[in-house]
Amino acid sequence: MDAAKAAAAQAEKILTVPRAARRHRARARAMGRFIEAESWLDVGTGHGHFPAVAQQAHPYTAFDGLDLTERVEEGRRAGRVEEAHRGLLADLAPRLAGRYDVLSMFHYLEHSADPRIELIAARTVLRPGGHLMIEVPVPESRYAKILDMGWLRTGPHHRIPLAFLRRELESLGYTVVATDRRESHIPFTLTAGLAVTLGHIRATARVAAPLLAAAALADRILAPLVSRTRFANAYRVVARRNPNA
Repeated sequence: MDAAKAAAAQAEKILTVPRAARRHRARARAMGRFIEAESWLDVGTGHGHFPAVAQQAHPYTAFDGLDLTERVEEGRRAGRVEEAHRGLLADLAPRLAGRYDVLSMFHYLEHSADPRIELIAARTVLRPGGHLMIEVPVPESRYAKILDMGWLRTGPHHRIPLAFLRRELESLGYTVVATDRRESHIPFTLTAGLAVTLGHIRATARVAAPLLAAAALADRILAPLVSRTRFANAYRVVARRNPNA
């Protein structure tokens, strides 16, 4: 494994630990303020870790997952989602029309080919009065500008300011009912920026591991403060599909 891959692997290890479960629980609780769903589709679900955690907060909700990769099928076999839908939301939306009370997209929309098409597809899948929860990076985050790391992007990457997303949602027949920048902040910016830097200088895994661990600790310690400032790196929007949309 070369230095860049070793750094990336260490960063992934640091970021996929129980802290993610706390973030998932916060997301589930946030939606619970608006609706007690019978059915929930998590788009870009990967292995279905969010539905597995959210099920604890919503025991009477059926969670399904949608992902472009075979990971969603592994999630179904592991019991994390009830139904696994593999493909693009825009392609599958006609078949899933009107099936769900809630649809979630966590750091998915910015990587889609056309975010507007995804929002239209979500409207199709949601029942009238259903809710859409989205989390995306803050384009104007001071961290992103200072580190200039491009959010570790691969493939399409759209910069979606909150004001723009709000206008798009309202134009498509949604009502924005909540926004948040504190709970949605992900304490990993220093870790990710350092991983990129170590990859560029081809640091060995032996050198990278303790440095990344220290950066991860700093991210966690600073998170309560950072989430209240312009350094916050993500925001959340909850929108309701208008009945006549």
